[in-house]
Amino acid sequence: MTHAIDVALYQPDQPQNAGTILRTGACLNIPVHIIEPCGFPFSVKAFRRSAMDYADLATIHHHADYSSFEASSKRGNRRIILLTTKADCDYLDFKFQADDILLVGSESSGVPDHVHAGADARITIPMRPEARSLNVAMSLAMVVGEAIRQTNNNSN
Repeated sequence: MTHAIDVALYQPDQPQNAGTILRTGACLNIPVHIIEPCGFPFSVKAFRRSAMDYADLATIHHHADYSSFEASSKRGNRRIILLTTKADCDYLDFKFQADDILLVGSESSGVPDHVHAGADARITIPMRPEARSLNVAMSLAMVVGEAIRQTNNNSN
């Protein structure tokens, strides 16, 4: 099982969500990018507490800031796909590519305007109008599942 899709967490501030995402990445063989600063101390030891022993199985890419993450992504000619409530494109209507990086914002504040504007695409999960957002780890899992479904079908 190999997947070329990566996921990225922009300045995560909830270690439990980061741990859940790391566990998902470990189980599905999907690299996880952590973009600093985090709202908690960044260390593999800290992630072991929230991701249990899955942190040892996860491929973690650590970026000091968004600029270094963006430069790395662009060097690899990879698209940055932002999951956001401020998008009109339903993730089920989006055409994923096998080397996309799915980016989620921090749980408390999302991403700033320059990150939003710099994304190659912005997608959303349709929700009831009165609901603010889904849990970031849950949202990412839903979209990762669709991206894997699409890209695995496209590779056959």
